[in-house]
Amino acid sequence: MTVIVLTNCPVGLRGFLTRWLLEISPGVFLGSPSARIRDILWDEVRTYSGQGRALLAHTTDNEQGFTFRTHDHTWHPKDHEGLTLLHRPASPPPEPPRQGWSKAAKRRKFGR
Repeated sequence: MTVIVLTNCPVGLRGFLTRWLLEISPGVFLGSPSARIRDILWDEVRTYSGQGRALLAHTTDNEQGFTFRTHDHTWHPKDHEGLTLLHRPASPPPEPPRQGWSKAAKRRKFGR
């Protein structure tokens, strides 16, 4: 089983993938191509994705039963004690709330 997820990729690439895989949702492709065809498709995705991102997940012979690859994605696969996990970068801390009155509150309090 192979799953390819595209985000912000050209329409032509989506059309190309529909030759071998089913598009079950916009940008989500599912199928069972051979390993050779899967690798060729992944090379094409990496070549023609443009500014977009891509994620490939496929079955394999390991403890998890699957593996995945990413292209121009902020989440990266990391090996953790034999398991492949996606490492998500830490998000920046939220901005502290601004001090003082909002413009709407000032209008209500002091009139227009």
